[in-house]
Amino acid sequence: MNVEEKLALIKRNTEEIITEKELRDLLEKKKKPVIYWGTATTGKPHIGYLFPALKIADFLKAGFHVKILLADLHAALDNVPWTVVEKRYNYYEKIIPLLIKSIGVDIKELEIIQGSEMQLKPEYMYNVLQMSSLVSVHDATKASSDVVKVSDNPKLSGIIYPIMQAIDEQYLDVDCQLGGTDQRKIMVLARENLPKIGYHSRIEIMNPLIPGLIGKKMSASDEKSKIDLLDDAESIKKKMNGADCVAGDPNNGVMAFLKYVIMTIKLDNKENFVIKRDKKYGGDLSYSSYEEVEKDFIAKKLHPLDLKNAVADEIYNILKSIQKERKVLEKLEKEAY
Repeated sequence: MNVEEKLALIKRNTEEIITEKELRDLLEKKKKPVIYWGTATTGKPHIGYLFPALKIADFLKAGFHVKILLADLHAALDNVPWTVVEKRYNYYEKIIPLLIKSIGVDIKELEIIQGSEMQLKPEYMYNVLQMSSLVSVHDATKASSDVVKVSDNPKLSGIIYPIMQAIDEQYLDVDCQLGGTDQRKIMVLARENLPKIGYHSRIEIMNPLIPGLIGKKMSASDEKSKIDLLDDAESIKKKMNGADCVAGDPNNGVMAFLKYVIMTIKLDNKENFVIKRDKKYGGDLSYSSYEEVEKDFIAKKLHPLDLKNAVADEIYNILKSIQKERKVLEKLEKEAY
C-alpha cells in the first residue's frame, strides 16, 4: 500500500484532520506510525463503538501501531464512582478487543493500555500541573464541555480532564490521536499547549458522531438511543423498531449507522446489503452502496420497517462473535454496573 492509498483509507469516513499535510509527511517518513484512540470507562459500550472500531481497523490496515487507552481515571473524573472504576476497566478490557475482532481485522498491532498505569507516575502529574498553570479555567471548561457531564455545580475534575487528555499524547508516545468530533476542543487544547511545556503537537483525526436511535447522539446513559453489545436478536429488533426513521428522510440514526458501519463492512468484504421482503411487496432488495439505499429511501421505494429489520439482522450478525463470551462478559458487567 503506497502513501496515497494509505491516506485515502485513513481519510474515509472522517470529518476533519488537523492537519492533512502533517499526516501525509508522517506517512512518507515513518514506516510504522503510532496512533491512539481513548475511551473513558464510563457507561457500557454500545454499537456506536463499532464506528471508531472500523477506523481503528483502517489504521491497522494502513500499517499503524494502534494503542487503545482505557481511561479509567478519566471515568472517575467524569463522575464514575471510585469504588467501581477498576471493575468498569475490567469490563472494557475484555469487551473492546472482542469488538475490534468482530469486524474481522488482524489485531497483532493493537495494544490495550490502562490509563492509571501511566497517569499516576510523578513525571506525568508534574506535566499536568505544568499545563494547569498555562490553561485558563475558561479554556479548560470550554474544552471539556462536549465530553464531560456538566451539572449546575460543576466539579473541579471536569477541568483536569482535558489537561490529562492532552498530556496522554506525550506519555503514550504517539504521532496521532483518533476521536469523535466531540473531542475537537480537547485536541486543539493539546496542540496549543503541549509545545508550551516542551513537547511537540500531534496530528488530530476526527470521525463524525453517529446519531442515536432516538435523538441526536448515541449515549450509554439513554437505553432507547443505543443497542448494547450483549443485546440478543429480539432486543435488537425491538430497539430498532422504536428508532426514529421517517419515510423519505435519511437524517436519522438508522441510516447513519448503515452508512458508516454496515456499508463500510460490506464494501470491505465485497458484499451487498440485502433487504429481505415478501414477494407481494416486491421481493428482496440488494444494494452495493449506501448511495443506492439512500436514493430508494428518499423516493420512498424502501419502507422504514424493512430497512430497520435488515439493519437489526446485520447488527446481530456482527455481535454474535462477541456474545460467544456472554457468560464471562455478563459476570464482569454485573460487577461493574
